[in-house]
Amino acid sequence: MGRMLPVGDAARALGVSVDTLRRWERSGRIATERDSANRRVVDEDEISRLGGHVVHKVDTSFSARNRFEGVITSVEVTGVIAQVEMESGGNHIVSVITRDAVEELGLVPGVRAVATVKATSVMVARL
Repeated sequence: MGRMLPVGDAARALGVSVDTLRRWERSGRIATERDSANRRVVDEDEISRLGGHVVHKVDTSFSARNRFEGVITSVEVTGVIAQVEMESGGNHIVSVITRDAVEELGLVPGVRAVATVKATSVMVARL
């Protein structure tokens, strides 16, 4: 058994949308499982069987100044949004993203991740 991938990663590896992957699951074309948090995951071997290719690479086309590699410390899902916290080299990063993104990326405490910061302005006030 290979590494288990979130459905978003599996869909990318197969060159299809998440919706297509879910239709394939319903029709029996691809086997999925549920992880301990009840998220749908796909075995890497299953992706290979269908001719997909898993890329184990982080996009480095961004400036090093706006990329922070770290570890997820907390994920709180409320409705359709989630608050994700991570630690990166002494920095505490908090992001609000969609629930779907959390599920597709398989973000849970302990997972290594990369935060990319894009901001047109950041305001700081003196206390």
